Amino acid sequence: MDEIILEKNNAADDLNGRFLTFYIDDTVYGIDLLHVIEIIQVPPITHIPHVPNYIKGIINLRGKIAPIISVRLKFNQQEIPYDEKTCIIVVVINDMHVGLIVDSISEVANIDSDELAAPPQFGSDLSNQYLGSIANVDGRVILNIDCNKFFESDLGIISSY
Repeated sequence: MDEIILEKNNAADDLNGRFLTFYIDDTVYGIDLLHVIEIIQVPPITHIPHVPNYIKGIINLRGKIAPIISVRLKFNQQEIPYDEKTCIIVVVINDMHVGLIVDSISEVANIDSDELAAPPQFGSDLSNQYLGSIANVDGRVILNIDCNKFFESDLGIISSY
């Protein structure tokens, strides 16, 4: 049993400081790789009535029901048609699988802790309130999403699926 726990800790250590980066418009966002389960193409989504517009609905993910959230809409950006680059990042938060629709995937970035800075505070900007850190990697700014902040207001809604 100790060996299994040790292996999990080593896997977590290997992912520490690694972020899956993706685009919404021309902005690069990152999400801690520890939360990422997989990346999939956008399948048909079953609409759910009486939920915020950024919750696009649910999908069946190999027998598990996963709510799907549009990052673009949650950040109050205009919805655009999906194309061949649009995909869903499946993450785990509080033992739940949740899909995040993004414009496109960029890469996995290794970000040292000394490259991370706290996000600036700009009033009530919704996208800013979900940020955990900002990184400047090779002259490129990456806005890292804090999954706990991002899902905080939705956990009650999405946990019912």
